[in-house]
Amino acid sequence: MFEAKNIRFSRGGSEILSGVTFSVDAGEVLAITGANGAGKTTLLKILAGIWLPTSGTAISDGVDILEEPLRHRRRLGWLGETAPADDDLTVKGYLKYRARLKGEQSRKIRHRVREAISVCALEPFSDITVACLSRGQRKRVALAEAALLRPRLLLLDDLFAGLDAESRESVVTMIGSFRSFATVIVTGHETEWFSRLEARVLTLKEGRIA
Repeated sequence: MFEAKNIRFSRGGSEILSGVTFSVDAGEVLAITGANGAGKTTLLKILAGIWLPTSGTAISDGVDILEEPLRHRRRLGWLGETAPADDDLTVKGYLKYRARLKGEQSRKIRHRVREAISVCALEPFSDITVACLSRGQRKRVALAEAALLRPRLLLLDDLFAGLDAESRESVVTMIGSFRSFATVIVTGHETEWFSRLEARVLTLKEGRIA
């Protein structure tokens, strides 16, 4: 269970989020949509612990994200608007590198990487450098990295942006696999694809739940 409680966020004298409250069950997919500037990315960055809210908090499986931020981040998978990756590494090498940075035990890294590559259908690209991948393939690598340690919560910003129909189909399949271990919150504008995720949709309008 994940609960956001009366989250408010102000910047430069303007209130961007105005008392956002919702809950998501374990294994559920919640899609947050709304016009540009509605506060989607701001909300996700607060839930990820990247930004601090002006007031309010969130509880992830009993963990207050403000009171126990390190514990929260260890149970979190994050994908920002862009799909960062080290262009000079192979896909397999990049995922191993990220697993070490996330603090995974050395004896488990090989299994974690193999599982992520399989779930995200990256086997044909595992020994190819990231620089040689298409945008859709890079996003799949970023999704594999976000889910690498089987986090309890996955926050995926602008999930379908810039992907063609084939890549979006692959992402739908991946999210279906992630639901076996994670609560998933995604943002974006592609409401027709949110239905493919069997997602519950929450719409933000001017920082409030519409």
